[in-house]
This record gives sequence, structure tokens and C-alpha cells, in this order.
Amino acid sequence: MKLWDCIVTAVRALTSNKLRSILTMLGILIGVAAVISVVSLGQAQEAEVEEAFASMGSNLMYVIPGAESATGNRGPTGGTFLTMEDAEAIARDAPSVAMVAPFMQTTAQVATGGEDMMTTVRGVTPEAQAVNNLELAGGSFISEYDDKGRSRVVVLGSEVAETLFAQMDPVGQSIRINGRQFRVVGALESKGTGFGEDDLTAYTPLSTFQSVLVGKVATGRGTMIHAIMVQAASKEEIASAESEIAEILRDRHRLREAEENDFQIITMDSIAGQMGQILGVLQLILAAIAAISLLVGGIGIMNIMLVSVTERIREIGLRKAVGAKRRDISIQFLTEAAILSLCGGAVGVGLGWIIIRFASFLATRAGFPIGSMLSGGVILLALGVSIGIGLVSGVYPALRAARLDPIESLRHE
Repeated sequence: MKLWDCIVTAVRALTSNKLRSILTMLGILIGVAAVISVVSLGQAQEAEVEEAFASMGSNLMYVIPGAESATGNRGPTGGTFLTMEDAEAIARDAPSVAMVAPFMQTTAQVATGGEDMMTTVRGVTPEAQAVNNLELAGGSFISEYDDKGRSRVVVLGSEVAETLFAQMDPVGQSIRINGRQFRVVGALESKGTGFGEDDLTAYTPLSTFQSVLVGKVATGRGTMIHAIMVQAASKEEIASAESEIAEILRDRHRLREAEENDFQIITMDSIAGQMGQILGVLQLILAAIAAISLLVGGIGIMNIMLVSVTERIREIGLRKAVGAKRRDISIQFLTEAAILSLCGGAVGVGLGWIIIRFASFLATRAGFPIGSMLSGGVILLALGVSIGIGLVSGVYPALRAARLDPIESLRHE
């Protein structure tokens, strides 16, 4: 029996029971749609995360106080801390480091005449712009003059500027930070969807932050800061920069050889790797849950094909009586199962694409844009799996049909 004849016969058999065939395809359809949407949205989220880390700089590192196992106080009294002098020592004595930007930050109320919001206010030095890849949409960034003169100036992240000033140019305007007046000297370009941290941050000179907003805290080792951003000379020198920073800080903090570091050095690669693992595990779990629908769809196909064998016993006996071989009968029922799963998979791909677009639209409206991407590899994988499940589900009914005795089949009522 030719393949084309098998296909035509299978289509006729399936269309003779349209409602039953459609209901049978639903399991495969829903499973394929679920798998495609979960995998594609996961890939889009991974792309957003990679873009976010790329915008922050691949050779960026953060030095923060506290040992990796520490859970106690990290404040200036009895805990671990970093100082301005630590940052100056790193900039001076670490040859693999290109630039250093110490900072402090807090949450504060930022307000204009008609709008206000709670957001992050970060005290930084002029180097922060280059270290953190901050691009200006207008105005200027904090200068050496601003930092040395403790000027009450501020640079707004894109979301802060839009919330406070809408479409108006914020440069030159006045705002209040915790009731204290500051002049806006610049506004930043949006850094994209990513984590959105920089877009929701207002930047002031570090000296102003210490003297006006939180107060300057002097310790035995110098003036306390919250953390240090470090830019390695290149991505290849990150490991050597990390080693140099650790050696400098251990020496300055007078740590003995047996003592663990009272600070942590966090690289973008390590954060990106951890995020990738978390997203990968989450995507795998969701895909496994979605794949259960495919399994249920396969069971549905097997059930319907067994029913079809029972209904068509006389037809099978007649075909065998006129010369059809076991192989011909098996191929016939396998073809029907494959067509059911292929049609369900094809419609499932379309439904999955609609789900992806709808989810992307909702996320964008909620302020967390996710790209709507559907790769050819995902489509081929989904269709291949659905057809494979259909064929596997059709094997037992096909073998059962092929093994029927033609004499007994013709006697069947």
C-alpha cells in the first residue's frame, strides 16, 4: 500500500468522526502550546538578563562588606565595613584595575511641586558614570567640582525623571530629597528592561550624600562607605584584579592568614552564572509540567485508536481477505495517529505563538517588557515530539489491528 493511499484513507477515517478527532487533538494541541510558550518566554527572559548584564559592563565588580558566611551586624559598630581609604588604596595599588567608584545609598522621598516618589538615592564619585556605563540623555553627570564642593546637585535615572517631570526637560529644575533642595544637572538614558535599578536611582555627589542626607561616619580605618564599584582593565584581567583587591583589603583590614575575608568581591560573570542557573532550573520545571499535557494527549490518542480498531474490525478483516498484509494494517493506523498528532501540534504552535504575544503584551503593560520570540528550533522540536508521541501511542493499537484474524474479523458484528 502506497504512503499517499495510507494518508488519504487516514484522513477519510478521521474526518468521518470530526468531533472525536478534534477532541483527541486537544491534548496534543494544549501540550505543544504550553511547551512552546514556556520555552520561548524562558529564552526571551534569558536574553533580557544577558542584555542587562552587558549594559552593566562585563568587567564590572562590586566589593561589599561582610564575609560570605556572615549573617550578623555589618554596620560601623562591631561589624564589617569598607572605607573611602580602601577604595583609594585599590585605585592606587591594583595594576589590573582601571577605575574605582565608591558609593553609598539609601531609600529616600524625592519630590517636585506636584509629584513625589520613594526611590534609591546613591552618593557617587564622578567615576561612577564610566564604571557603571551610564549614558546621559541630557545635561551632565556629577563633576569633581560638585564632589569637592559638596554641591546639592542630582542626576536622575530615566524612570525617576519621567515620574517627576513627565515630558518636561528636568535639567535645571529643582527637586527635594527628604525635604532638602537639590538642582537637577542631568538625566540618564534608560538602561533597558533588565533589572531597572539604574533607571530608578537618583545620583548625588558622595560628599553631599555623606554631609546632607545620612551624615559622615568616621571609623578607625577612615570614612565609612557602603560598597565599591571596580572596573577591571579588561575582561581578561578580572581574575587578577580580584586577587589584587583581596590582597590589598586583607592587608588594610589586618586579617591574619587563618581568618576569612571580611568583604566579598562579586563579579558580573558570577551573578550572570547564578541567574542563568536559576532561570534554567525554573524553565526546566515549567517545561516538565507543560510536557505532562503532551503525555495526556498521547494517552488520548492511544485510547481513540483502540476504539477505532474495535469499530473497524470488519473493515480490517475485509482488507486482510483481499490481500492486505500485517504491515499495511499497521502503517494505516500509525498514519492516522501521526496525522492526529501532527495536526494537533501545528495548531498548538499557532496557539503557543498567540500566548507568547499576549504574555509579552501584558508584561509590557505592567512595566516589565519581555520580547516575543519563537525560534525555528523550538517549533521543530515541538512538532517532532508531538509526532513522536502520536506514533508511540499508535504502536499498540496498530499491532493489535494487524494481529486480528481475518476470519474472526469478518464474522464480527
